[in-house]
Amino acid sequence: MASHGLTGSRILMWLRRVIRNDQLILSVLALFVGAAGGGAVILFREAIILVQTLAYGSGTESLYRHAETLPWWHLILAPSAGGLLIGILVYRFMPGRRPHGVADVIEANALRGGRLSATTGIRAALVSAASIGVGASVGREGPAVHLGASLAGWLAKRLHLTRSLSRTLLGCGVATAVAASFNAPIAGALFANEVVIGHYALRAFAPVVISSVTGTAISRAYFGDFPAFAIPDHPIASLWEFPAFVGLGIVAGIAATIFMHSIMLAEKVARKVPVRPWLRPLMGGMAVGVLSLLFPQVLGVGYGSTDAALAVVFPLALLIAVGVVKMVATAISLGFGFGGGVFSPSLVIGAMIGGAYGILATQAFPELSSGPGAYTLVGMGAMAAAVLGAPISTTLIMFELTGDYALTIGVMLAVVVSSVITQQMHGRTFFTWQLERRGLDLKGGYEAALLKTLKVHQVVAATSELVTLEVRLPELRAMLQKSVAGELFVVNGGGVLFGTITLADLSEFAFDPEMDDLINAGDVARMNPPVLTPADDLGTALKVMRETGEEHIAVVEDTDSMTFFGCIHQRDAVDAYNKALLESRREERGE
Repeated sequence: MASHGLTGSRILMWLRRVIRNDQLILSVLALFVGAAGGGAVILFREAIILVQTLAYGSGTESLYRHAETLPWWHLILAPSAGGLLIGILVYRFMPGRRPHGVADVIEANALRGGRLSATTGIRAALVSAASIGVGASVGREGPAVHLGASLAGWLAKRLHLTRSLSRTLLGCGVATAVAASFNAPIAGALFANEVVIGHYALRAFAPVVISSVTGTAISRAYFGDFPAFAIPDHPIASLWEFPAFVGLGIVAGIAATIFMHSIMLAEKVARKVPVRPWLRPLMGGMAVGVLSLLFPQVLGVGYGSTDAALAVVFPLALLIAVGVVKMVATAISLGFGFGGGVFSPSLVIGAMIGGAYGILATQAFPELSSGPGAYTLVGMGAMAAAVLGAPISTTLIMFELTGDYALTIGVMLAVVVSSVITQQMHGRTFFTWQLERRGLDLKGGYEAALLKTLKVHQVVAATSELVTLEVRLPELRAMLQKSVAGELFVVNGGGVLFGTITLADLSEFAFDPEMDDLINAGDVARMNPPVLTPADDLGTALKVMRETGEEHIAVVEDTDSMTFFGCIHQRDAVDAYNKALLESRREERGE
């Protein structure tokens, strides 16, 4: 590891001697990340095709058409056997024994200075490629983003870049992955700044654009200059359609909220199923296989179904049914442990909702409607923006796919409405919800996030004033008078925390000599005091102190054994936070 760090430092020093400008260095690195990320996306998509061909005998995106020709046992066996393999891979090789995705990129940007592991990124990409290939109803863009970001994060770590440069390079990896996936360089750049970096400062925006354009060029050289979907022209028939687009935004916002809650519900159900965690994807795959017997459109990414909806091939009833079943299949796939993202499923579900809405709108007002295909596009944008929390970049993706300015205005209306509806009903995006499930709340900004990186065990007091249950009142009185913290921690013979004692807890016994031989620590201890564990973060510790009014909190090894570990003082927690904040600011400035 030391030799790797030395090599990275030498490379960075050489670049600085040659170029003599950090911004230009970052641009050179952005070019490299764009090329590497574009190539990685190509390999990732080819891996999906390979696995899908092995599982179903066809690598086409219109998998549902081929699946209609397969026997029932094949449709159940492929995702079930694939789920068993994926469960083992995730359990054995993935950190945290779970798939990784965009939420981990956001966490790395906020908490780890833009550093990510390339090994973890490659493993996560393989898990997601296998998941999509065997038919799990998940997306490919999220894993591609994680893969591109992991390569950029690894490079930043090897070169020992500052926190600011590392976070920008991480955004470069995100941008190139989105751009290469959709052939949409503008949307890729904006997505990275909107979702990951969190600002549009020129010092970050310029390198991100370089990566985005480079990734697009690499993708076009391999796949050709084609949009992600086959989209016919959809000129706006009348300005009276815009209220209809607002209505579609409302429907999409409600659907996005239901979609995210369904994933939450599936996760809760999966945790309650009495099987080992690595068997859950097998069960999820079996359920998806059963659903595909009636609706093979739910298998895999589902872009073949999206193309069919855009071409107005599906009837109204099938659009509604596929939209509902795709939502269920995606919730099961993600909830039961398959790897993959939510962007593709959101587009598919949005296409079905928009197509169905468009058919009804066209039937009601045929002379004012641009046709169901236009509503399909608007529904795709509205649904995806609400789930991802990325209204700007999602709108730009739709614009780059269509090149239709008038229709993009309709997308913008629906996107704004759906995003507001989802925010009011759900309160967060899918990614922030994932982070909250892990105990990470990034709403408070960088300072709040920094508290999450500092753990209680880092600031636990080396010595604590302990007493056993048998200690008599005179000794307690003397110890409290000499105590710096003014608090004693009472433990039993096995070192288990029994309670705490302050001078106030002695109350009437504090200065009554007649009780000296009658009262011991066990009699006056305040039982069930607030406690922390070594793994808790300082954000949690300060919150407990604020809510209880205590400045000194006992730390136990775990809340089951309650074995005393030490004590954390409020002043130590605040000092540790201030030091970490100063160090991060110095690193931000490259000092």
